[in-house]
Amino acid sequence: MKGTIRRSLVSLASVALVTAAPVRAEGPTSQDIAASATNTSAVLTNGMGPWGQRYSTLTQVNTATVKGLVPAFASSLGGEKQRGQESQPIVYDGTIYVTGSYSRLFAFDARTGEKKWEYNARLTDGIMPCCDVVNRGAAIHGDKIIFATLDAHLIALNRNTGKVIWNKTLADYQAGYSATAAPMIVKDMVIYGNSGGEFGIVGSVQARDVNTGELIWERPTIEGHVGTLRGQPNGMTGKLNASWQGDMWKTGGGATWLGGTYDPDSNLIFMGTGNPGPWNSHLRPGDNLYTSSTLAIDADTGVIKWHFQTTPHDGWDFDGVNEFIPFDATIGGKPMKLGAKADRNGYFFVLDRTNGKFVSASKFVMQTTWANGFNPKTGRPNYNDDNRPGAPVGAEKGKVVFSSPSFLGGKNWMPMAYSQQTGLFYIPSNDWGMDIWNEPIAYKKGAAYLGAGFTIRPIAEDHIGALRAMDPTAGKIVWEYKNKAPLWGGVLTTAGGLVFTGTPEGYLKAFDAKTGQELWKFQTGSGVVGSPVTWQQDGEQYVAVMSGWGGAVPLWGGEVAKTFKDISQGGSLWVFKLPKG
Repeated sequence: MKGTIRRSLVSLASVALVTAAPVRAEGPTSQDIAASATNTSAVLTNGMGPWGQRYSTLTQVNTATVKGLVPAFASSLGGEKQRGQESQPIVYDGTIYVTGSYSRLFAFDARTGEKKWEYNARLTDGIMPCCDVVNRGAAIHGDKIIFATLDAHLIALNRNTGKVIWNKTLADYQAGYSATAAPMIVKDMVIYGNSGGEFGIVGSVQARDVNTGELIWERPTIEGHVGTLRGQPNGMTGKLNASWQGDMWKTGGGATWLGGTYDPDSNLIFMGTGNPGPWNSHLRPGDNLYTSSTLAIDADTGVIKWHFQTTPHDGWDFDGVNEFIPFDATIGGKPMKLGAKADRNGYFFVLDRTNGKFVSASKFVMQTTWANGFNPKTGRPNYNDDNRPGAPVGAEKGKVVFSSPSFLGGKNWMPMAYSQQTGLFYIPSNDWGMDIWNEPIAYKKGAAYLGAGFTIRPIAEDHIGALRAMDPTAGKIVWEYKNKAPLWGGVLTTAGGLVFTGTPEGYLKAFDAKTGQELWKFQTGSGVVGSPVTWQQDGEQYVAVMSGWGGAVPLWGGEVAKTFKDISQGGSLWVFKLPKG
C-alpha cells in the first residue's frame, strides 16, 4: 500500500518532526473549542461541541425550507482511493478540512470548493487496519490541523499550508495497532485513543501537548497496566488479576478506537473501550475490566474517576466504544446531569455522568438475544446463558449459536445526535443477527486474535438500517425510519426541527425531528457513511457531508454485504445551501 505526496510537502517519517520553537498563529484556542457548541459560524470539533451532541441552533434551513436545499458545490478527493469516506468536516475561517481514506487530509475553500492543499501520509505495506482504510476526521487548534494515520501516527499540519509541524508515533503498527478516530482538543492537549482490538493489543488513552506532540499522560484501559503522567508512573489501571486470569491481561484488547467526549464542568473525558481479546470468552473468565465500558477520565491526570461496563465478559464482540453524550434532563421530578450511550449490544444506556451510576437501559433494536434486559439495581445484564457461543472441544469449534445484534452492532461507530429542542436522541441503528462460534486460538504478535467465526444475516424482510428517535427519560422509541441497507453514517440535528443522515444507497436525507417524516433527499453518487455538519457563512446556512461507500460492512458483512455489493465507491465532499431569494 503506497501513498503519494506533493513535492511541496514534507513526507511522513518515523521520527518526530518538530519546529524548534513552536509559535502560535491566530486560530481557535482551547477556550474557543470548549465553547464551540454555540458557535454557528464554524465547526471546530468532531461532534460539534465537546459534549458531542451534534446539535445546531441554526434555523434558516428548517422543516418548511429544507425542500429547497440545493448543492453549492461538490469537491472530489481525486485519485484511486475511492472508498470508506467516514470523515466529519471541520470548518473555520473560510476553509473546510476533511480527512480521506488511506490517511489523507484536504483543505477546501468553503465558498468555492477549490482545493487549497492536500496531504498524503506515506503508509507502509505492513499496516493492519481491521475495518477498512477509513479516517473519521481531524482536530483544529491555533495554526494546526491534526489527524491520525493507519500506521498509528498522530500528525499536526499547518492549517494554511499543509506542511508538517510535528509527527508522533502512537504505537507499534507491527503489533496490530492503528488509528482511525478524530482527535479531541482539551486544555491545549490532544486527546487520542488507539485501534487494533482484533490483534491482541492493549487499549489506552493518550494526552499530548498540542504544540509539540509530546506525551503528557497515558492511561491503559486494561487492568494490570500502569499509567504515566509526565514520564512518571501514575498508578495501575484497576488491580492485577482482579478480573483477568493469568497473563490474559497482557493482550486484553479494550481499544479506544472511536474517540471521546468532554465535559468542561467536571473536567472529565468520557472514552469508550472496545472488545476484550480474544473473542473466545471461555479463555478469559471474569468481567475483563475495563473492556466494553465507558470510562470517565480526569483530563489533567489521566486517572479513571468512574467506569460503567455495558457488556461484562463480552463474548460477541460488543465493543463499548460508542460515544457517551452528556445532556441535562429531569427524571422523576429531579433535575439530573446525565449522559447517554447507544451501545453496540443493542441497549440505550442513561447514566449519572457525575459518578457513573446506572439510571436505565432500554432496547433500541428488534432483538437482543444475548440478554433479556438489565437489572435495575445492579446495572448488569440478565444474560441468556444458552446464547453464549460454546467453548471449543479440542481442535473442534464450539457450539454455534444465533445472536442478535450481530457483532457489527445495534449501533457501530456512526455517531448519534441529541436535540436540545425535542429532548430526543437520534440513533443510526441496524437490525441484523449472526451465527457465531468459538475456535481455538493463541496470541501471535501482529496476527488476528479472534478465536471465533461468524456469518451475518438479516432478521427482517424490509430493512436492516433504522434511524430511531429515542426518549431518554422514558426509554421509549418515539419514531423510526427503516432503510433497506445498513445505516453506517452519522447524524446531525438542528433547531430548525430537522435530522440529517446519509444512506449507503447514496442519499443525504432530512427528516422532521418530531415525527420522522422524510422531507428532503439528494443523491450524492456513492454511499454516505460520513457525518453531516452545518454552519453559517455570509448570512447563509450550509450543510456538508462526505460521500464514499466503504467501512466494515463490505468487508465483514457476509451475506448482508453481498446484497449491497453494487453500491458505487466514491470520494467527494458535498456542500448544500438554500438558493438566494
